Amino acid sequence: MTRIAAVQMSPVIANLMVNRGTVGAAIAGALREGADIVVLPELATSGYVFQNMEELRSVAIPADGALFDEWAALASTRPSSVIVAGFAEAGADGAVYNSAAVVTAAGVLGIYRKVHLWDQEKRFFTPGSDAPLIVETAHGRLGVMICFDLEFPEWTRIAALAGAKMLAVPTNWPYVDRPAGERPPEVQIAMAAARVNRMSIICSDRAGTERGVAWNEGTTIVDADGWVVSTVGPGDGVAWADLDASDSRKKQLAELSGVFTDRRPDLYAMVVEQPS
Repeated sequence: MTRIAAVQMSPVIANLMVNRGTVGAAIAGALREGADIVVLPELATSGYVFQNMEELRSVAIPADGALFDEWAALASTRPSSVIVAGFAEAGADGAVYNSAAVVTAAGVLGIYRKVHLWDQEKRFFTPGSDAPLIVETAHGRLGVMICFDLEFPEWTRIAALAGAKMLAVPTNWPYVDRPAGERPPEVQIAMAAARVNRMSIICSDRAGTERGVAWNEGTTIVDADGWVVSTVGPGDGVAWADLDASDSRKKQLAELSGVFTDRRPDLYAMVVEQPS
């Protein structure tokens, strides 16, 4: 079994030093409690609702920044642990990316740049151009994408086809109204994506209100059957779950039906065509 900690936290907008401390404390606390994989929200080190590019650039950090050395040192306190967290990446090309880093005691395993930017993000960030990140870990093959990426079935299917057993999704989900008793729509999407791909999904959302934007506070861990196995209440906290990566290897649904074996890619060309 793999012990998962999905952290829900409240970053301070444009305050890298404060967020650095908050993120570091959250990682250290989760590892002390036995976490094998720790997932934190999208843009956990920077906040989200930026006023201008100058403010964003003031908290953007390079993919080889010293911050990740700090996370690697924390990971070394629990051998085989994996940390996934969102940050604003100062690209070597001069662009700024909405990114997530995967860090172990050995250092940075990979960086994913968000491909599907949401609304006002397009005014600040450059979209990524690579497929979902897939990394080999001591706990199986781990996929990574960010927030709105999860809402594109093609993207989660790509991760599943690439062999991801678990999918880590740092998020910042703006609050949306819903009927009483219903889960946030993004959580329902995660449940469906997990079920149709037989792949556990870990969504770490943020908390609080930032410059008038309230958040869903929808941190959720979904198992490979598509069922929610852990959430966290309003405010900062951690959702915990023990996941069996072998469940994600069971792609057969019935004697003659399977998640992958029944695909008909010869009929799916329309999926990649832009509507007129």
